[in-house]
Amino acid sequence: MARMRVDAFDFTLPDEQIALRPARPRDAARLLHVRPEGPFEDRIVRDLPTLLRPGDVMVFNDTRVIHAALDGLRPARDAGGQDVAVHLNLHKRAGPDAWRAFAKPGKRLKPGDTLVFRAGLAATLVEKGEGGDVLVRFEASGAALDAAIAEAGVAPLPPYIADRRAPDEADDDDYQTVFAAKDGSVAAPTAGLHFTPALLDALDALGVERRFVTLHVGAGTFLPVKTDDAKDHAIHEEWREVSEDVAEALRRARAEGRRIIAVGTTALRTLESAVDEAGRIRAVAGDTDLFILPGFRFHVCDGLWTNFHLPRSTLFMLVCAFAGEARMKAAYAHAIAQGYRFYSYGDASLLWRGHG
Repeated sequence: MARMRVDAFDFTLPDEQIALRPARPRDAARLLHVRPEGPFEDRIVRDLPTLLRPGDVMVFNDTRVIHAALDGLRPARDAGGQDVAVHLNLHKRAGPDAWRAFAKPGKRLKPGDTLVFRAGLAATLVEKGEGGDVLVRFEASGAALDAAIAEAGVAPLPPYIADRRAPDEADDDDYQTVFAAKDGSVAAPTAGLHFTPALLDALDALGVERRFVTLHVGAGTFLPVKTDDAKDHAIHEEWREVSEDVAEALRRARAEGRRIIAVGTTALRTLESAVDEAGRIRAVAGDTDLFILPGFRFHVCDGLWTNFHLPRSTLFMLVCAFAGEARMKAAYAHAIAQGYRFYSYGDASLLWRGHG
């Protein structure tokens, strides 16, 4: 199998183009329209209805972000020891009272340690994995644990924002889509952050069909690719669901020749992970670790609405797979030259499926 060098997906982004706050209002962000060929179009998000047509189907991820970033202490292990400040980024539920998390400083922790957080929340570290990955078991369980995490934690901003400023009350709204409905994500499906009630109303008036799937985004979305060959990178599993009603609506749209546009890489991965051997979308519920690289054969999505992604990241590899590697490298060079804002709180792009 041919190697796929990670450094082939590298590019240089000026620090000032990393967005630390979203555009206000949300639909005032810039939009880069990337057609399969021809010039790139510089637009704004609220122009989206002019780029679509009646009968198009937009598929959104209705997951809701929880307060997955927890700061606390590992109390001293003995009378002469010291408390250690710890940070957990929850990334996957492992049971009614248990979560997998990325811990800092992981080297200062060991199985059996007690961890204490705000609002009386406490946990025991059960096991340690690689790269700071740990399993913790909380004293609370079920809905009581959910409520305690909501009170003790804060919005889990990605490192490229959190390293530059602390989360605040504005992030509780900014880092949540207006259609978020199902608790479970530890990172926002950021492509959806651009949508306002007014923009959704405009799409309804045009005759664009709106459907929802669920993928609970894991913190693994932030993990850098550390292998030289992208094919050696392991993707963390994330839970996703496509209902029978949605699967049937999308099969009908496909049969009628109508376009399906995924809002975000999470919606796209959910849909493309839900096809059978004949390429027909089906209802699913469960984990997926689908990793999309150039050469992937897409079965469901014709369009992709997405933000601008990190260099050398799995998400930049995904958009290269979708719209064409050369096309996306040119689009990103255009976006950087034109001062687009990148990453979770940045600007948007509308891509159409390319041919390699």
